[in-house]
Amino acid sequence: MSESTIVPEPARRGSILYVGQDQAGHWLVQENHGLLEGHFISRDAAWRYAKGEVHAFSGARIVFTSDCMEPGISFEPAPAAVPLLDRAA
Repeated sequence: MSESTIVPEPARRGSILYVGQDQAGHWLVQENHGLLEGHFISRDAAWRYAKGEVHAFSGARIVFTSDCMEPGISFEPAPAAVPLLDRAA
């Protein structure tokens, strides 16, 4: 293999987008490798999001779970003291 040969990163196998609720009843969508998380106010909104994002994970499937999910991102609003960016990246 020469120095100029690009070796792609291996694809993650077995991606699952879990749709379920946390202890407070919020709806979540989480990818099992921690690459995606979304918070929603309804089951339907979470389902629509999961259906729209599943294509980004080759061979992924969507699974509804009755297990209590643990959010990785807080539902609390950002503190007012956090400076905002002037423009998006």
